[in-house]
Amino acid sequence: MSHLNSYLTAAGGLLAGLATAAALLVWQRRIIHQQRQTLTARERDRSYWHRLATHSDTTELLNRRALRTHLEATFSLGEPLGLVFIDLDGFKWVNDTYGHEHGNHLLYQVGRRLATLGPPAALVAHLSGDEFAVVVHGDAGDVEDVARTAYVRISGLPNNVGDTEVTLTASVGYAVAEPYMLPRDLLRAADKAMYLAKARRSGAHAHDPSHNTPPGAVIRHRDLR
Repeated sequence: MSHLNSYLTAAGGLLAGLATAAALLVWQRRIIHQQRQTLTARERDRSYWHRLATHSDTTELLNRRALRTHLEATFSLGEPLGLVFIDLDGFKWVNDTYGHEHGNHLLYQVGRRLATLGPPAALVAHLSGDEFAVVVHGDAGDVEDVARTAYVRISGLPNNVGDTEVTLTASVGYAVAEPYMLPRDLLRAADKAMYLAKARRSGAHAHDPSHNTPPGAVIRHRDLR
């Protein structure tokens, strides 16, 4: 009888130990699950804040910060490179006439068209307001082709604004990176070319080193600093 009691006591202790171990295992699994959820949430937040810092809310394109980062990285490789600046003509009229909500929708439509340019257009950015930029990985001919294609895609097609179709034109300036240039020099060159296109109503205009920007002209590359 005493032996039976000993066996029962030992078995009871073993079962109690197993129950404690099982409870501990469940607790550990719960902790691991919570930790995984926390890490997933942190990664999601990190992705959200990164996207917020590098993309335009209006067009979902990369923003000017991302443009500058890309230019600096590409310049370091020494590969053929060009930049296209685009300014929408008459966009203020759309905003004033139809309101900012419709204006933002118009910017989104323009952004979608530019985003489908494809190679050698490597990056499309929405800088601010009605200004866009396209980075081209290629030679002078490639840069000119992208600039003229961008002009046609914006100026040659109607845009839906509410129940109305509105046709815009664009002033497009483009420049090719030279060996002596830094990223800010290319930004300035493309911006000057865009100013010339707007002043001369010439659609797409290449950078002209001999042309001096008139006093009072706004140089948008400063906004990219």
